[in-house]
Amino acid sequence: MPRPWDSGARSRVRSKTKGYSFMTSITPFLWFDNNVPEAVAFYKSVFPNAEVETVSDFMAVFELEGQRFHALNGGPQYRFNEAVSFFISVETQGEVDYFWDRLTADGGEESRCGWLKDKFGLSWQVIPSALGRYLGDPDRTKANRVMQAMMGMRKIVIADLDKAYAG
Repeated sequence: MPRPWDSGARSRVRSKTKGYSFMTSITPFLWFDNNVPEAVAFYKSVFPNAEVETVSDFMAVFELEGQRFHALNGGPQYRFNEAVSFFISVETQGEVDYFWDRLTADGGEESRCGWLKDKFGLSWQVIPSALGRYLGDPDRTKANRVMQAMMGMRKIVIADLDKAYAG
């Protein structure tokens, strides 16, 4: 059984750089004030494919949709901010609504352009794949209309993006 601070063999990739062989993985490490067990339970309730490997009063190791996370109750010295966010790529308005409603519940905050903070202050983006397709369109007039529509939104509304794209 891996130690709580070990990334775990299943998420490791062997890479070779300049003659050296490494076992590497990149795992977000989340610094909470003092509520790791509550946070892990919350994320487990939000994400359908969530697994908790270990959780204690001090730290946790868990996965959300295949992404491994480590969490620590480190005290109030550091706070989450928008400089780092987690991007949730979705296909349908139902998925946008599902994640938006759950992540903003119980004290979360809506922001602009599909961004939000959950009740722990962690920033998320709930973004439909249509937005990327539309913004990447070589027809810059269409892409700019979509950008303008998105700039006026909090939660992304796919039907409004579709209308902007169509002109």
